[in-house]
Order: sequence, then C-alpha cells, then structure tokens
Amino acid sequence: MKLNHNLYLYSFLAHFGWLKKSYTAKIMLVAFLGTHVPLLTLLLSFVISNSYSLEMAARVMIVALLATLAGTAATLYALNHLLKPVILTSAALQNYLTTKTLPELPTEFVDEAGTLMADTSQTLHKLDELIHYITNYDDLTGLPNRDLFRDRLHQTLSQPENNQRLVAVFLLAIDDFTSISHGLEHQTTNLLLRAVAQRLSTCMAQTDILAHLSEDEFVLARMEIISFESVIQLSQLLLSTLRKPFFLDGKSIHITASIGITINDLNESNSVDQLLQQAHIALHQAKQQGRSQYQYYSPEINAQLQERLTLENELYGALGRNEMLVYYQPLIDLDNGQITGMEALVRWQHPTLGLISPAKFIPIAEANGLIVPIDQWVLRTACAQNRAWQLAGFSPIRISVNLSSRQFEQPNLVEVVSQIIQETGLQTSYLELEVTESFLMGDIERSVKILKELRELGIWLALDDFGTGYSSLNYLKRFPVNMLKIDQSFVRDVTSNPDSAAITDAIIALAKSLRLKITAEGVETKEQLDYLQMRGCDEGQGYYFSRPVPADIITPMLQKSSQQMEIMAA
Repeated sequence: MKLNHNLYLYSFLAHFGWLKKSYTAKIMLVAFLGTHVPLLTLLLSFVISNSYSLEMAARVMIVALLATLAGTAATLYALNHLLKPVILTSAALQNYLTTKTLPELPTEFVDEAGTLMADTSQTLHKLDELIHYITNYDDLTGLPNRDLFRDRLHQTLSQPENNQRLVAVFLLAIDDFTSISHGLEHQTTNLLLRAVAQRLSTCMAQTDILAHLSEDEFVLARMEIISFESVIQLSQLLLSTLRKPFFLDGKSIHITASIGITINDLNESNSVDQLLQQAHIALHQAKQQGRSQYQYYSPEINAQLQERLTLENELYGALGRNEMLVYYQPLIDLDNGQITGMEALVRWQHPTLGLISPAKFIPIAEANGLIVPIDQWVLRTACAQNRAWQLAGFSPIRISVNLSSRQFEQPNLVEVVSQIIQETGLQTSYLELEVTESFLMGDIERSVKILKELRELGIWLALDDFGTGYSSLNYLKRFPVNMLKIDQSFVRDVTSNPDSAAITDAIIALAKSLRLKITAEGVETKEQLDYLQMRGCDEGQGYYFSRPVPADIITPMLQKSSQQMEIMAA
C-alpha cells in the first residue's frame, strides 16, 4: 500500500515497538525532543567555548535545564489534553465496535478536532440506525421482520401487568403463491408483496404488531382482544381485504390467502416461538380446507399434523417394502344381480400401524407426488389380476381404476397406460379409468384431448363423484366418457332426503338422455337398491353387495357369478 507523504514521520515512528501502539507517545516524544534542542545547543556552545568561567557555565546550564524541564512538562501536559478529542474519538469508535454503545461526543466545537468528534458521533448514530433497520426490518416491505416481531411480542408477554392479557397471532400466507409468482415478472411480484403489506397495515389497530416473516407469509399480533368474535371479524376482514383485485403494472391481479390463528394460554407460559409454531400448524390446516380459509390452532390439530408427518415419512419406500395392497369392490348389474366389474382400491398395510385408511395416506401421496408411482402400480396390479381371472375361466368383467389429478397431469399418461395394457395382456375393453370433474376442469382443452386418446385405445371412461363438482352440461357433452357415477353422498339418503332423491333422479335421466351408463356408489340398504332399480340405474356398488376385499376373497364371488351366468344362458 502506497503511503501519503504526510504520513512518513508517523510511519517511521510506528516502527519502534514502544511507540507502535500509542499515538500520544509519538506526540510526546516529538515534543520532548523539540523542547530540548535549545538546551542541547546551549550545552554544546558552553562545551566548545572558553569565554565563560566554569562556575558561570554551571550556573547558566542549571538554570537553563530547570527552565527547559518546566517548559517541557507544561508543553507535554497541554499537548496531552489537546489530544483528548482524537483519543476520545478513537475510544468511542472502538467501544462501538465491541459493545455497540453509541458515543456521547461533544458537537459544539468548530475546529478540526471538534468537527472530527461531531462527524464521528453523527456517523455512528446514522450507522447504528441503518444496522438496526437492516437487522430488524424487511427491506422489501418495510415491515418488521421475524426477529423484531419476536422481540416486541416477547416484551409484551413478559411484562407482569400483561399476565392476564389475551393475545391473538394471525399467520397469513398467500394461496398458491409459487404459481402466482411464476406467472409474474420478478418486479411485479415484489410490487404485489408491498401492496399486500400496505393493505394489511390498514387492518391494524394502534397496538397491533405486523411483520413480514418470509416470501409470502405475514404475521399480525393483536394485543388487545375484546372478544373471540372480534378475532373472527379480523380474520374475515384480512381475507376480504386481500380478495380485492390489485392493479399493478397495468394488470389486475387477484389473490386469496389462508390464515392460521392461535391465542396464548393464560394458564401456561407461551413463548413467541410456541405461538408461531401453533399458528403455522393452524395455517397448514386452513390450506388443507381450500382457498381463503382460516383455522384456529388446537392440540387436536397438532396431533393430526404429527400423525401426518409420521405417515409421510413412512410412505416413502412403502411400495418398495411391498406394503401396498389392492382391494377390489364388485360392481353389480342391478337388473340381474351379476358382477359386471371390479373397482380396484389401494390399501396400505403398515407393519406396525396396521391397515391405514386411504383417507389418511392418499392426500399425503397426492401432496408429495408419491401418488404417481402408486397409481401406476395399482393400474398394473389390477390389470394383471383381471387378466388372471380371465385365464382362470371366469366370465370377463371390466376392472375400474381411479386416476388421480397428479397422474392425469403426467405428459406421458396415455403411453404409460398403453404400455401397462400390453405388459399385462388385458384387452382395453376390460379396463375402465375413473376421472373426476374437479381436475378435468383445470385445463379443459388438454383434458378433452387426453380422454379422446384413451377412448381411442378402447378404454372405458367413467366420470366419478358426479354431482359434487361443476356438473355443467356444456362441459359434460365435451368429455368423451362412457359412464357417470352417482356420488355416495346422494345415494346415502336417497330414500329420506327429497333433495338427494331429486338430484339422483336428474343424474339418471341425464345419463340416459346422453346414452351413458350409470353407476350408483355407496349402496348400503335394500331400500336404496330398490329405489335405484325403480329409477333404471344400471349398476350399483357398495357395502350392501360387498366391502372392498383382497383378490382371494373376490375369486369365489366371480366363480359363483360365472356359474349363474352359465345357468341363465342355458
């Protein structure tokens, strides 16, 4: 590093170990030498001169020495105090670096030293403000960050006078934010988050704390809960505020959000981290219920989440460990009572937890993508089993397999289905794939294209859970399906609920007018069966005929059905 020429003396003195660490020592040395030059000159002149007597020379030298020492002492004392501004400024800087304590330097002086102290003090105060902002505030939205939120809420909860204060924490996340951000430019996404922060700010009370936790997560702590109804009102206000369109960069952007809510327990000491964790659990439950929902935390919700996490961990590798099973439930012709088909239903036989309900593990598999390999395995197993029954001499029936939304989204779906049919040797006319209205509506054009390609292979297509989704005739006539399946929620109370009966009648009439087959799910009683037979329903499925059971239990049913078919044919 090249030194400024003004620093040569300073640099030279810094080479001496006893001067290296003390600027004051350097000044004192120079001052001492400077004040002693006259004395040394006088001594030298007396030594080389013969003009004075020895007594006179000694007297003059002693006086000069004493005067020089006194002047030096006074000079060094004054210099030491004149150096105090530099020394105090240096100490203040060092103290701030080590303890983050702001200095109290005087600012009223206007010379160079005074300016140094004032500028140093002002700079450190501004630097401290900047560090505090960077440390505690989100640079995108300007809201407090997680650390500042935690500190402020902790201070409130830790005050003795607040022991009986109820505090509600609202954790809010934008629904499907990943897809939204992918569809927007980065700058527009940032503008959206700032706009969300501004709108949330309008919902705050004076004592509330609002913070930006992560990319799409905001948290609001309401410090004064008047009533539980007020918590509900605030939840609804937050959701309705964000449902209004945002106008950014000439675009109208619509979003929704979900909220997880927790309230501190007055009987327990809730830490801020605990409250945030509880709010996250509640938020997860809210998202499971759909868009623009809010959910309160409870220990029961926490237990459900822990169970879900356990099942998700165990679900990885379940196929490889041969823990998955396929059960079969008969489809019965309501005219003659014969078996016309089987629906393949996946089951999970866990080695320690036992038989796990599909209602528990299917949503997990759909969320993490494991449903795709599971669905392919079920399709291959069911096709192979149906082919095995045919080779055993039983009357041919169709096997019905559900397609999940994840599997339907796979770009190679038709190729995979075709390959499995070829591998198992099953004729396509004996395979039925069940799809639901909800995931078909995601991309109508693609859905129609895929369904047509599957129909061209000769595969039967059934629209499952009909009546619970869109049920639009405009879309229904575009979907090339063979069959409608009446959802069990209508069949369950078809004989006791006029609305369910009316919907069931309408679906059956609609299917007949479109020349579609109709299957009723969830048939459990003789009364339900009689009603469906009277209305001309083609097939029935449910506990009245058989529960889903393993293939070895289905085999005797098929044998009996084949024998009856032979008798009827004879």
